[in-house]
Amino acid sequence: MSLFSLVVALLLEQVRPLPYRQFVRGPLAGLADFLETGFNAGSAKQGALAWLFAVGGLTLVACAVFAALYRVNPLFAWLWNVAMLYLTMGFRQFSHYYTDIQLALRMGDLPHARMLLAEWRGRPADDLSSSEIARLAIEEALAASHRHVFGVLVWFVLLPGPCGAVLYRAASFFSDTWRRDGGRGVEPGEFGTFAQRAFAIIDWLPLRVTATGFAIVGDFEDAVYCWRTQAEKWPDGGLGIVLASGAGALGVRLGMPLLESGEVADRAAIGVGDEADADFMQSAVGLVWRALVLWLLLLFLLWLAGLAGG
Repeated sequence: MSLFSLVVALLLEQVRPLPYRQFVRGPLAGLADFLETGFNAGSAKQGALAWLFAVGGLTLVACAVFAALYRVNPLFAWLWNVAMLYLTMGFRQFSHYYTDIQLALRMGDLPHARMLLAEWRGRPADDLSSSEIARLAIEEALAASHRHVFGVLVWFVLLPGPCGAVLYRAASFFSDTWRRDGGRGVEPGEFGTFAQRAFAIIDWLPLRVTATGFAIVGDFEDAVYCWRTQAEKWPDGGLGIVLASGAGALGVRLGMPLLESGEVADRAAIGVGDEADADFMQSAVGLVWRALVLWLLLLFLLWLAGLAGG
């Protein structure tokens, strides 16, 4: 059931992309704001309670609906799986920015590429060169493919029904949102501390699954080298694993200092090989798709083994 749910959800998302901001981000943002208003008095414990209400509640509802539908008819439960995967994973939530940036760079339209990257990242990009734009776009795409595809996939397979997919998406969202908000008039980060720590635990295995997939379908030796020697230098140590492995697998240099808003952003160098450009952006798309096919093929083989064993 898991394999076919994944395949159908991915195909559905390619044919009819989900308006993510309207159907996922908007409702979750409203819930996050409601819980923060009601619980945030400056304590990390209150943040933990709010997280349990939000992430635990959404996961339990998804599980309960799945169990109820399964008792009525397994087909209904399967359709619920597909619906939840459609809401929680997919490439099209970020790929339009990536594709448009790549096209703008190929056309030599640097101002448009800068504008698109600034909209995607939420940061000014006026001072960036074409190579720096390509570099940042690849970093964003590798990170987004992990958060919106591979991380959801891992937990969907590990837990029954759509429980894992909902758990991962909700945990990721509330970790990012409450880290960014920093609380209402209180010490930044206190309210969101538990959400960030919980997601770090939840994301530990998916990060390594994503990085391993990139290494297998790319340049394995360089990917492993970058993973082992460079990942810990990235500010977000978790995503550093994915970015280092992806950069090594592609043979491209990512990270490195950037001039943003008149200030130099001190970023660690990761990866090996050549400067990023539009061609490497296309190679990154191929890397992500090959990694996805790899894990779907593995699930298919496990399904066949289960049939043979049964």
